[in-house]
Amino acid sequence: MLKLYDREFTSRLLVGSALYPSPAIMQGAIRASGAEIVTVSLRRESAGGKTGDAFWSLIRELGVTVLPNTAGCRSVREAVTTAKLARELFATSWIKLEVIADNDTLQPDVVGLVEAADILIKDGFDVFPYCTEDLSVALRLVDAGCKVVMPWAAPIGSAKGIINPDALKLLRDRLPDITLVVDAGLGAPSHAAQALELGYDAVLLNTAIAKAADPIAMATAFRGGVEAGRAAYQAGLMEARDFASPSTPVVGTPFWHAVS
Repeated sequence: MLKLYDREFTSRLLVGSALYPSPAIMQGAIRASGAEIVTVSLRRESAGGKTGDAFWSLIRELGVTVLPNTAGCRSVREAVTTAKLARELFATSWIKLEVIADNDTLQPDVVGLVEAADILIKDGFDVFPYCTEDLSVALRLVDAGCKVVMPWAAPIGSAKGIINPDALKLLRDRLPDITLVVDAGLGAPSHAAQALELGYDAVLLNTAIAKAADPIAMATAFRGGVEAGRAAYQAGLMEARDFASPSTPVVGTPFWHAVS
């Protein structure tokens, strides 16, 4: 089971609700993914009018747990204010915390992130911080009270997959009791499988499914990738080797010679 703060879930795949070609496809893809948690942007929900109401109605029909996010926030003050508004709107203390430093890479402002996390945790929030794969940042977030840390695999929407597996592995080794979720940059089901094989508890993604030629089929594929990666991790992957190792022993093997 996947434990996130005081709740447990079966699925280890978290998905977003943006960028889909239609509301019906969004619903179909989320259902196909098996995800029990869906991220929702406050900006989209609070757009107002019939559009916002219709979107929220679609999410409720799915019966999923909503994880509001502070997507697009570029300062501590903006992120904290957005989180408080989300708590009122969605009636949840959960918040995916994003504080963005750069418009081109969408890299997190790690200094502002830690500050905002500290403020929100003291205000009763359960914070899911989106960060880089830097160990020192993760440690500071844990010290602030985060029980979940969500490092990126690569920049948001880049589809590059895990570009620094050694750093992610180090985070897993140094934070054995913290729930770790790879968030952003995954582009293929094999990338999700790799994250779970590294011992990560879950993955969160949006663009790779929403922008696929067939989002529903891709959601199904990512579901399989996550399940395969977790099963492989639990089974115990063999260590990589520098030299070949024959699967069939050669010592004592008889050699047959043709007789003329």
